[in-house]
Amino acid sequence: MIAVAGGKGGSGKTTTTLGLARALSRRGALAVAVDADWDLPNLARLASETSDGAATGGNDGRTVVDAARDGFSPDRSGPAVIAAPDDAETVDPAPTFEALRNAVPDDAPTLLDCPAGASPDAAAPLRAADRSLLVTPLRRSALRDAVKTAAVARRLDCPPLGVVAVRASSVPEPVADLLGCPVLGRIPSAAPAPLSDPSVESAYDDLARRLAREHGAERWRVA
Repeated sequence: MIAVAGGKGGSGKTTTTLGLARALSRRGALAVAVDADWDLPNLARLASETSDGAATGGNDGRTVVDAARDGFSPDRSGPAVIAAPDDAETVDPAPTFEALRNAVPDDAPTLLDCPAGASPDAAAPLRAADRSLLVTPLRRSALRDAVKTAAVARRLDCPPLGVVAVRASSVPEPVADLLGCPVLGRIPSAAPAPLSDPSVESAYDDLARRLAREHGAERWRVA
């Protein structure tokens, strides 16, 4: 599992989780996108609002609790989008994410849309995931927060695979050195509906291609 992490709310984590899951699905992967931000859950809503009639690969209202308890079989028609629990306060996240890991096929790339920053809520998905993917705009304050998130991820044995710069026209070379990991993708600005913009879709396709080549080649069934 890969934790999609960022410094603050609005950094582009949810959009990147869904955009990347869709791009991996277009490459034939059994992609799974999970809402791990239980205080501010919006992954399933974003998926519904931006589906544009496309297949959703099992996005049928299943929550992370349902998926962890009952199991599920993602398919290649589109990413499986797993919603946050209906009553998050009654759910223990650590065993839930561990059960979800066991429920997802080993060859299915699974992305966890994490809570913002380095809060205790962000720790559970970071502990559950194998690696993290940092998402950040290139504003100075956002980069400072991303550095803190990267440090927490490393302490929790979830080191970053790389960083995705969002709403960026270019990425200065020092960004990789600052965050201690390579820049894997650059997502252009495209308000108000980035996931429907062809340039954004192409950028996520490029990100999926690089991630599959450098991390998932021996793990995922992906073209």
